[in-house]
Amino acid sequence: MKKALIVYNSKTGITKKFGQEIDNFCIQNGLKTEIVSIDEFKKEALDGIDYLFLGCWTSGLMILLQHPEQSWVKFADSLPQLKGMKIVLFTTYKLATGSMFKKMMAHIKCDPTNIVLELKSRNGKLLDANAVLLKGVL
Repeated sequence: MKKALIVYNSKTGITKKFGQEIDNFCIQNGLKTEIVSIDEFKKEALDGIDYLFLGCWTSGLMILLQHPEQSWVKFADSLPQLKGMKIVLFTTYKLATGSMFKKMMAHIKCDPTNIVLELKSRNGKLLDANAVLLKGVL
């Protein structure tokens, strides 16, 4: 059975909710999952996983200067080189994500081709269009 680890940083609970929606979708599609906040994360959780989902909320000025929140940046910078897994980035936002995913990628040590999908949600729901995309990489 394939395994997925979902790690999120949430300020108001919306990103956590989005992570839970992704978790439920993965379970429904036959994956064994674990979901944790960046504060609960232990590096050993990376052992033997097939999919790593990394999520945070979009910080910034309305539609300008979007970036990951500082505690997520510190977390991502502390991760080891990520090999042997597919990586999905996810974020929640108020108005726009701008260059959020590009800025998230800058903190992740991996082959860029391992990042297979970017998911975003305004309200924490996994929309049908995103579910189709996610199903395509699982």
